[in-house]
Parts: sequence; structure tokens; C-alpha cells
Amino acid sequence: MAGILRMPEVAANAIEAVLQSWPIAENAPYATGDAIATVETEKAVVDVEAESDGVILKTLVPEGAEVQVGAPIALVGEPGEQPENLDALLAELGLAPVGPVAAAERLDLRPGPAESAVVDASTASNASAASSNGSGGRVFSSPLARRLAREAGIPVEKIPGTGPNGRIIRRDVEAAIRSTGTSSQPTAAPAGPAPATDPVTRPVKVPAATAASQTFTDIPHSRIRAAVAARLTESKQTTPHFYLRGTAHVGKLLKLRQRLNDGGPVKISVNDLVLKAAARAHLLVPAMNVIWTPDAVRSFSSVDVSVAIATGRGLVTPVLRSAEQMTVSSVATTVKDFVERAKAGRLRQSELEGGAFSVTNLGMFGTEDFAAIINPPQSAILAVGAVRQEPVVKNGRLKAGTVMRVTLSVDHRPIDGAVAAEWMRVFLALLENPVQILA
Repeated sequence: MAGILRMPEVAANAIEAVLQSWPIAENAPYATGDAIATVETEKAVVDVEAESDGVILKTLVPEGAEVQVGAPIALVGEPGEQPENLDALLAELGLAPVGPVAAAERLDLRPGPAESAVVDASTASNASAASSNGSGGRVFSSPLARRLAREAGIPVEKIPGTGPNGRIIRRDVEAAIRSTGTSSQPTAAPAGPAPATDPVTRPVKVPAATAASQTFTDIPHSRIRAAVAARLTESKQTTPHFYLRGTAHVGKLLKLRQRLNDGGPVKISVNDLVLKAAARAHLLVPAMNVIWTPDAVRSFSSVDVSVAIATGRGLVTPVLRSAEQMTVSSVATTVKDFVERAKAGRLRQSELEGGAFSVTNLGMFGTEDFAAIINPPQSAILAVGAVRQEPVVKNGRLKAGTVMRVTLSVDHRPIDGAVAAEWMRVFLALLENPVQILA
């Protein structure tokens, strides 16, 4: 029996998401576990898997549309089901066909509280009608396309539509913005190329009197960047940070890394060893392995460590689960996989949630020392600087030493200064006697 596929709540407390793509075409069968829709949240791109065998009879929203959680996105049926009249079936489900404009507007309807991801009767929109730039000079476009066009100052009726039946969708507006940006030739250099999934750079007009000195470009916020901005602003406003700084002599650490990499199947980075050392320090100082909740200090039995990864769309922090039990090579392999999938926007939502502690490393950029903002609801984050040759005093003598500076940002609500100081002492000792990291 035919039913309605609805936008799932792929991220906790999400209100809406972008329907990025339809991996399964209309009238194509799918099996249990197949990805039938790809959804972009604020943090990740998530494949929506089928719970049973079936067929997509009709997609109700175009690719690139922003959709409320719980809103209808497709009409699905049982394997082999081929209704003769889709309009009649929609009417039977209480979805009487409507005019093109009304259908387009209904893409933004909010669902009722009792609606599930797939049901047999519900409200939905007629995407075929909504996708048509039909006769009479009427132009039809997705809500996201209309918003992007409005922000770019481009009349939507001037944009050619490549969606179903000529409907204007996200990629059409982005192409028009690129065309406008190329012809405008702004003098300010853009901030760097963005992935194809990101909004594009667009020029902004300024008053004639100041245009010569104030030409600039606006780069619309990606969903990830906007989410990170909101969370870190909240963190600085509501989390009482305090900071501890330390310097580790890492000559032995670099020698250990070289030995591990000599003929080894997996290449180990300094950051992999830092992650493993941080996990072991949490195991040795369990009072650090906590977070603050409104009712209690929550203590964890395993050590889950987030690793900060910069992408073109913004910062993500996937989590190494039970890092204290992982080998260094396993840490290296997992982090490499995280980096590759983060840059492609293919991290799973579950991989971005949890953990009590993060590690962020700017040493590869030559940064010597910096302090990071805690990623709520975590309780601490370690900022790692570059490995450098500096003069050091050892046994009363001045000599060249290989050092690395780190800064620990701590939430003072669940963690006292003495606990954080003990953790820092243990962590630095592990870096300076790295064989203990492997214990």
C-alpha cells in the first residue's frame, strides 16, 4: 500500500534539513537498507535508509529544498506497485491535486506532532505541479531557490530552471550568482574556493561615493559554519573557561614516531600520538572525564575524544570512541578516515555527538600557542601548537631542545583547577616519556 515518506529528524532537536539528493529515481525499486534520500543537516550529510523493500512512486520535493522535519518528501509504495493515476492516489490519501503556486507553497507546511517518518495517510505537496514553469508567465521555484535569489538581488524570473518541468532549484540560482559574480569582477580577493555543496560567493554593491575603497564580497554562511558560530558563542557566554598552559620536550616523542613509521603499514602523525596521550591522561585522571549537566556532574567510564577537523564548509569534531582502548595505528586510521569523509561532507550524525574532551591542532600551520573555545556540552579542549627547536636549560646547561606548547581550556563548573593541573602534569609526562602512551 502506498504511503508517505517524511523528512526524518536525523539530528537531535533539528527543525529543518536540506534534501540534498535522491539516490533512487522515481519508479525505481529499492531494498531494505538502501539509501533512498540524502539529507544535509547543520553538521553532516546523512543517508536516509529504507526500513523495508519498496519503490519511490513520486518525489514531492526537489533536490536542494529546505524541508521542515516531518514534512512529506516522497510517495512510496510496495515492491512492484505501479498506480495508474498518481493524482487519484494522492487524493485518496487526502492530498487532492492543487494548482502549481499552491503546491509550491505547500512544500513549507509544518507537520502535526503525531506524524511519523512513513505513514499511509498524511498531507503532502504535488511536486510535479510545484516544479513547473508553465504557461501564463508564471515562474515556479523551490523555497530555497527563492531565498537565495532574493538575497543575491537576482529576479527569480530571470533565472532558467533545470528542475523537473523547468522548476528553478538551488543549482540554477547558484549558476546565476556565479555568472553575475564573474561579470562584476570584484577587486577584493575571495576567501578561497568552497566545495560545490556550499553557497557561492556573490558581489555586493556599495554606495558610489565609497565603492572605490569598499568593494567586497559576501560569502553566505554554510549550515555547518552557522551552527558552529551559534554553539561557540553560547559556550563563551555560558561556560566559565579557565586556561592552563604547558610546554613539553618532545624529542623522544618524535623518535618514537619515526620508529613506528619505519616500515609500518600505517603512518602515525604527531597528532595521533597527542590524541592517544590525552586519552591515557583521562584514564589516569578520571576526574577530568566529566561534563556538566543541569542536575549533576556526569562521569564517563570510557574516554571519548573529539578531534577537530577543518573543512571548506566549517569545523567538525568527530569522536574517537573508547580512545583509551585503541592502538596508535587504529587512532591514525580512524582519524584519516574522518578527515577524508569530513571534507566530502559524509560524516554520520552519530559520529559528531558525545565525548567530554576535544583536541585541536594548529601546529601544521606553524602556530606556536593558542587557546581554543570549549565545544559544549564537553568540559575541556586541548589546543596544540607547533613542534619547534628552541633554547632550553637542562642540568644547568643551555642547549637546543625540541618543544611543543599546549593550552588546556577547562569548564570550571565540573572541574577544579587542581584537577586540571594534575591532568596537565600527567599529559606532559606522557609526551616526554612516550613509551607509556603505548601501555
